[in-house]
Amino acid sequence: MFSPAIMVNPVLKANVIKRSVYLPAAAAWYDFWTGKSLAGGHEIEADAPLDRMPLFVRAGSILPLGPQIEYASENPGGPIELRIYRGADGKFDLYEDAGDGYEYEKGEHSVIPIRWNDRAGTITIGTREGSFKGMVEHRRFRVVLVSSGHGVGAEVTGSANAEITFDGKEIQTTVQ
Repeated sequence: MFSPAIMVNPVLKANVIKRSVYLPAAAAWYDFWTGKSLAGGHEIEADAPLDRMPLFVRAGSILPLGPQIEYASENPGGPIELRIYRGADGKFDLYEDAGDGYEYEKGEHSVIPIRWNDRAGTITIGTREGSFKGMVEHRRFRVVLVSSGHGVGAEVTGSANAEITFDGKEIQTTVQ
C-alpha cells in the first residue's frame, strides 16, 4: 500500500506481462489505468506490460492531481483535478505551503478538507485552515468521477463532471 488509497504492485521478474495481485476487502478497487471497477477480497491477474505498473485505487478515495509542473512555483494557481472513486464515502485533506524554505515549520501552510458523500453524490470542499505567503486565494477544482475509460491514467482528464471555484469558504456541490 502506497497510502490508504493506492495499492502499487511492482513487477519483479523479467518478461512478465501479467501479475497475480490480491485485492484486500473493500467496497471496490479501481484499476488506475482503465477505470475498471473490481471487487475486493480476492486475487486477480493484473495486466503488467513493461510500460505500466499495476496500480489500484480503493473505492471512496479522493485522488488530487495537479497540473504538470517542472518546479515548485510553476503555475501555482493551476486547476487541481479531484478524482473520485465511487463506492464508499471518502475524505482527503489537501495540504499546501510555499513549496520552498522552512516557513511551514512555523505554521505557514494551509489545509483544505475535502469530503465525498457517495450516497448523496456530493462533494464538500471545507473552509481553508491556515495561510502562507504567496497562497492562491481562489482555486479551481475539476471533479472527475472515475469510471471505465474516464478519469484514468496519469494525464489530466479532458472533461470534468463538475468544476468548482473555491475562495476559501465551504462549498458543497452535487456531482453527476
